Amino acid sequence: MKIYLKRTNQAVRFEATNERGHTVNVEGSKDIGGEDSAPSPTELLLMSQAGCTAIDVVELLRKMRQPLEHLEIETEGFRAQDQVPKIFTHIHLHYKLYGKVNPEKAEKAISMSIEKYCTVSKMIDQVAKLTHSFEVIIPDTPESL
Repeated sequence: MKIYLKRTNQAVRFEATNERGHTVNVEGSKDIGGEDSAPSPTELLLMSQAGCTAIDVVELLRKMRQPLEHLEIETEGFRAQDQVPKIFTHIHLHYKLYGKVNPEKAEKAISMSIEKYCTVSKMIDQVAKLTHSFEVIIPDTPESL
């Protein structure tokens, strides 16, 4: 796996491209010259965490024959403020599962993802505490999604 990163302005904005040609912008904070036009590297890490576990949960619930219609994850990271670098010390993921999903199977799928399958989770849990919560939301109509 390779990533190519190039600077795209005279400050701290960059474009990262993978081997398949997909690009993501990344930028430093305003206090060091950022223009607030792209996520920071640490925000991208949280996005990677959410994306990794979302893929697992969708696939695991499919294998469990659960009628998942939609998934949203709210991820909140807490960083050490008294050290440099300000590493994540705790990350909480809140899953919103839409559909008539059995709550026990939802918990099992989420736990399996975080504890066993998600590569990003397994790397992060070496330095930060990972916690999660979830809710199953049964939509009134398909249009409510």
